[in-house]
Amino acid sequence: MVYGIDHSAGSVRVASKVNAKLIKADRVEIRESLVSQLPYANDTFDLVAAVETHFFWLDLAGDVPEVLRVVKPGGMFVVIAEVHKGGKAAMSRIVEKYAPKTGMTLLTPNEHHGLLVGAGFADVQVFTDVSKGGVCAVGRKL
Repeated sequence: MVYGIDHSAGSVRVASKVNAKLIKADRVEIRESLVSQLPYANDTFDLVAAVETHFFWLDLAGDVPEVLRVVKPGGMFVVIAEVHKGGKAAMSRIVEKYAPKTGMTLLTPNEHHGLLVGAGFADVQVFTDVSKGGVCAVGRKL
């Protein structure tokens, strides 16, 4: 089963349309929600993935502990992005330049690490792709 959330009603509509067959087969559920108030019980998920979304979370430092709440003990949280603050790749530099105008929050690899550790995740690792500017931060709930 795959669960997805988005704070945008429009994005939920599009994702629901694209995944209509899987939703009908009870393999996908998509809801409108903020990360700050995830509509799931404690210790629900084996894996939570944020792909290109954490840039726009309203309270990044407060939202990651909310993710920790819904991850099962031993479960993982992964944050994946094509760009990061201080990245040497051209796209990272361009996005960093315009981030203040778009409301994006860009983090350095060290800030990604600190964000997950600060929320209570263990065994945190951060991987970067210097040539393309990508970042992947992974943490485990004890």
